Amino acid sequence: MVNIGQYNTLTITKRVGFGLYLDGGDLGEILLPKKWAPEDANPGDELEVFIYLDSEDQFIATTQKPKAEVGQFASLKCKEVGRYGAFLDWGLDKDLLVPFNQQKQPMEAGRYYLVYLYVDQHTDRIAASGKLDRFLDKTPANYKVGDKVRVTIGGKSDLGYKAIINNSHWGVIYFDTVFKPLRNGQQLPGTITKVRDGGRLDVSVNPPVAKQVDALGEKILAYLRTQPNGFAPLNDKADPETIKALFGVSKGVFKRTIGGLYKAERITILDNGIELR
Repeated sequence: MVNIGQYNTLTITKRVGFGLYLDGGDLGEILLPKKWAPEDANPGDELEVFIYLDSEDQFIATTQKPKAEVGQFASLKCKEVGRYGAFLDWGLDKDLLVPFNQQKQPMEAGRYYLVYLYVDQHTDRIAASGKLDRFLDKTPANYKVGDKVRVTIGGKSDLGYKAIINNSHWGVIYFDTVFKPLRNGQQLPGTITKVRDGGRLDVSVNPPVAKQVDALGEKILAYLRTQPNGFAPLNDKADPETIKALFGVSKGVFKRTIGGLYKAERITILDNGIELR
């Protein structure tokens, strides 16, 4: 079965002057145009291709890599607004349509929007929607603390960043756990930190503490080397916001790191700061 709007591994049935025909199963033969066809490919070979409808509503294959597939969320740039809606750049020759009735707010050319990609059930055309909630799972999420997940930043709330977990559920990244700005549509790995009543999810996008400590140790030493006499007025009493601004970590990680540097005899901890040994 061929999945529209996703990658498929299909067998070449024949080569013609304008490209390759691939076995599309129930969809019949699907053309891979010559400009995207590998020159050394032959009938019987298998190719990984992306399937969509061209401007004439014919199924077409490409070896181009779109910026997102059907079933995924992505931040895409609006190229223009036309008669039927907004057209987004998603990395293929044919732009991606967001119909007017799928826009959360009117889209404007030149701006980026977080959208969900879907296949229109009536036309088989791939389209996108800015109305994210309707495509997220409303049933309680089945995760446990410590699970590794993929996070897409989906805006802000009063408490923190709204996070789409594995393209399926909403979660939250609390502001006080974030030490660098996150942008709408940004995708990054995360870890489930709490599963609340009803399956609501708290998630962190920080590396494990041990990795943070290792990286921070080198940052602190490099920072001290730039300071007069290798001294900085920072210790376990330092203001958390100062630590966050300088090193992008929590005060807890900072305290653990300077403790390790002290035990390794790399720094001295003084009443008013730390200094290189």
